[in-house]
Amino acid sequence: MTDEAQKTAVNGDDDAREYLTFTLGEEEYGIDILNVQEIRGYDTVTRIANSPAFIKGVINMRGVIVPIIDMRLKFNLGEVEYNQFTVVIILNITGRVVGMVVDGVSDVIALKRDQIRPAPEFGAVLDTAYIDGLATLDERMVIMVDIEKLMNSEEMGLVERARAEAG
Repeated sequence: MTDEAQKTAVNGDDDAREYLTFTLGEEEYGIDILNVQEIRGYDTVTRIANSPAFIKGVINMRGVIVPIIDMRLKFNLGEVEYNQFTVVIILNITGRVVGMVVDGVSDVIALKRDQIRPAPEFGAVLDTAYIDGLATLDERMVIMVDIEKLMNSEEMGLVERARAEAG
């Protein structure tokens, strides 16, 4: 964590929020830590027939059927080789529990709203609807993702169907 982020976290600055950062390939992403329920190692999943490629399947987590989404596939970053660093971030999005597979978790950072710059407009070439903005920490650029907007999007409604079919 940077000195600036640590000071913000320690001082309890009211307008600072904490974000969990994770990696997908060479890029680093951040999501609001309030949506994170737990972080677990990648384990085998039960595939669901006819589900999109980015839905790896479901797991039974203490009696709750949890759809698992591979964020590399969701963001069209290509196939990934799962290894000991691959993790699943379990999210609680408005009462729905969803897991997302990422290459690794970096750390927790505290950012003020003014430290997050708006995402540039790419037009129809790139869908930035789920990108909250970009934050720069030292030499790192972190892509801030509005995980609630992403997980509640229409295409992710397939997650609900996958959960219903498995249950």
